[in-house]
Amino acid sequence: MTATKTKTKSASPRQSKQLTVELMWQLQRLGAPSISPDGSQAVCAVAQPSVKENTIQSAIWLLSTLGGQPRQLTQCGDKDGRPQFSPQGDWVAFVAKREQNGKKDDEPQLYLIPPDGGEAKRAAEVPTGVVDFKWFPDGERIAYITWAWPKLKGELQADKLKETKARKDSAFATEDAVYRHWDHNLPMGRVPHLCIMDLKSGRVVDLLEGTDYELPRREPSANEFDISADGKSISFVFDPEKAQNAAPRMALAEIQLKGNKVIAIRDLVKDPAWDVSGPAYSPAGDQLAFLASHQALKHTQPNHLALLELPKPSTSKSSKQAMPWKTISAKWDREPQMPLKWSEDGSALLCKAEDRGRQHVWRFDIAKLQATVVMEGGTVHAFDEAAGQLVTLMDKAVHPGRIQVTQVDESGRSVSSASKRIEHFNDDLLKGIVLGRTEEHWFKGAKGDDVQVWLHYPPGFHQTKKYPLLHTIHGGPHTGPGDVWHWRWNYHVFAAQGYVVANVNYHGSSGFGLKFLDSITHKWGELELQDMEACTDWLRKKTWIDKGRVFATGGSYGGYMVAWMNAHVKPGRYQAYVCHAGCYDWVGMFSDDAYGWHAQELGGWYWNDMKKVHSQSPHAYAATMQTPTLVIHGAKDYRVPDAQGLAYYNTLKAKGVDARLLWYPDENHWILKPANNVIWYHEFFDWIKRYDPAFKKKKQ
Repeated sequence: MTATKTKTKSASPRQSKQLTVELMWQLQRLGAPSISPDGSQAVCAVAQPSVKENTIQSAIWLLSTLGGQPRQLTQCGDKDGRPQFSPQGDWVAFVAKREQNGKKDDEPQLYLIPPDGGEAKRAAEVPTGVVDFKWFPDGERIAYITWAWPKLKGELQADKLKETKARKDSAFATEDAVYRHWDHNLPMGRVPHLCIMDLKSGRVVDLLEGTDYELPRREPSANEFDISADGKSISFVFDPEKAQNAAPRMALAEIQLKGNKVIAIRDLVKDPAWDVSGPAYSPAGDQLAFLASHQALKHTQPNHLALLELPKPSTSKSSKQAMPWKTISAKWDREPQMPLKWSEDGSALLCKAEDRGRQHVWRFDIAKLQATVVMEGGTVHAFDEAAGQLVTLMDKAVHPGRIQVTQVDESGRSVSSASKRIEHFNDDLLKGIVLGRTEEHWFKGAKGDDVQVWLHYPPGFHQTKKYPLLHTIHGGPHTGPGDVWHWRWNYHVFAAQGYVVANVNYHGSSGFGLKFLDSITHKWGELELQDMEACTDWLRKKTWIDKGRVFATGGSYGGYMVAWMNAHVKPGRYQAYVCHAGCYDWVGMFSDDAYGWHAQELGGWYWNDMKKVHSQSPHAYAATMQTPTLVIHGAKDYRVPDAQGLAYYNTLKAKGVDARLLWYPDENHWILKPANNVIWYHEFFDWIKRYDPAFKKKKQ
C-alpha cells in the first residue's frame, strides 16, 4: 500500500529539540474564528495555559485577512470566548466572566468591544447567565440562550436564582430522564430558553416564557437556532419530550416576531422517527436547511442535509402542524456537521465532514446534489465566511491549530488553490522543534477490508534501527482520528519518547461510510480486535519494529478496547496497557449520562438479555486478564463513571496482576488542568518504560 506523508521542516542538530509535554503546555490554543462582514478582519479567542498557575486564561484577538500583525482586543480573562462580529462590523460581542464597576459576574455575561479598540462593556445583566448567542441582522439586538425556570416571569428569575444560591443543602432532586451531562448536573428545575437582548435599552425578553418549548438540555449552543435575514423569524431545535427520553429525538420550531414581541410559534419539523439539528435560513429566507438523522431506521444513521420550503408566516398564535421537508444528501456517504452556512447566492451549503481520517470544509451544490472540498484538512475544526473570504481553524498532526483564509466566490467555490495564514502565535516556540514523520497507511483488517492506520515516527527515525510500537486507540467508537493535533493524546509527544505511534481507524470509525461505521453494532470488540491484531501483525513484520516492545493504550472506547484485549489476547504479546476512562462493565455503566444509548449499541437492555450484554463486556472475561495495566480515571467523569476504572483496577489487584491507579478528584472524562495533564503524561511514560525490556536493561 502507498503511504501519504506529512512533511516537517528539518533543523540542524544544534537547533533541534524535541516536543515535550512541558513545551506543549506553553503553546497558545486558538478558538473558532468569526469574520467581519466585509471579509477584511477576523476575531478569535486565544487561550494561554500556565502549568505554574494551573490555569488557562483567554483573550480576544483581532486578525487581518489582508495582512498585518494580530492585535489583542481584550486582556486575558476568565475564558473570554465565542467572539462574533456584529452584522455591521462595528462591534465584537463575546461571553466572559469579568468585573465591571466593582461588580463581579457570578454567571457568564455578554460583553461588547469595538474592533478598533477600547474598553469592553457588559451589554446587559442577565442573572441566569449567557450560554451562547447570535446577532440579529439589524445589529441592535442579540438572541441568546440562558437556563431559566420555565414557569417564572421577568425579575422572578433573579429572585429565584438568589434564593437557590442561598440554600444550605446540596440535594439534587429530579424526575427527568436527562438530568446530567458530561461532568455536571443540569441546573435543577431550569431549562434552556431563547431570549432577546436589546442593546440600546438593555432590556431582555424570554421568547419561550409561558410555553412548553425548551432547547436541547445537553450542551445547548448557537448551532441550535438561527435568525432569518429580515430578523422576523427564529428557527430553533427543541425537545418535544421535554427531557423524558434518555435518547431524545429533537424537532424544529419557528418563532415569528414583530420587533421583540412573539406573534406566533409554529412547529416546522416534528417527526418521532427523525432527530434534527443545526437550522440555517437561506439568504432569501424562503428555505431552511438543517441536519436530519433517521433514528427509527437505526441509531447509527448519519446526519443528512435537509431542506424545508418555508410557507408564509402563520396568522395564528401557534401551530403544532409540522411541514413537509426532504433530505438532499442521502447519496453522499459522508456525514455533514454543524454549523451549516449558505453560500451568498443561495445555491450551496458549506459544512464540515470527515473523510478517511481528515476533516474538510465541503460545498454541497443543492441543484446537482454533489459535494466537493472547498478547504482541505488536516482537521478543520471551525470556519466562517463573508465577502468571498473563507476563514478556517485547522490543524494537522505536525502542527497545532492555525487560522487561515481562502478565497471563494459567491457560490462558495474556492477560487484559489492556496490558503493564507493570518497568524503566527506559536511559531517562535515551535522554531527548532523537530517532529518525526506522520504517514497514512492501509492494511487488511477484519472481513478482508482495507483499514487505515496513521503512523507517527520518532524524530531521527531510521529503518536500520529497532523501535518499540505504541498503539493509541481512539474513543467513540464512532469517531475517526487521523491528521489532527491532539492536545490530550499528542502523538508527537509520545513519538518523541522513542516510539512508533500507531492510530488505527478500526471498524466502527467515522469518515469511511455508513457500512463501515455500523459494522460493529451489537458485537462490540469483535471486529475492532481483529483490526488491532492485524495491524500489530503487519507492523511486527517491519524490520524496524522490536517485537518484544509492543504496547497498547486507549481512552474511553479505546480504554474499553485495551481491557478487552487484556482478556482476549495471549499474555506477552503486549508488554503493558494503559486504560484511560475505559468502559469495563456494561451493567455498571448504566449510571452514565448516555444510558439511553446502551441498548442501541449493544443490542438489548441488560435486564432483557444479560447474556448479550455480558458477551460485549470486558469484566465478564476478567479471569484471563494478566497483562500489567495503568488505569486512569477522573471522579467527575459522567460519560464513563469512575467506578468503571476503580472496578477494573481492583479486579487486577485482586487477581495479582501488576496495576497502578491514577485518579483525579477534579477531572472529568478528559484531564484538562495543566498541572494534572503534565502528571498524566509522565505517569503514562513511566508506566510504559517500566515494562519496556530496553529500559529494564538500562537500569540493570
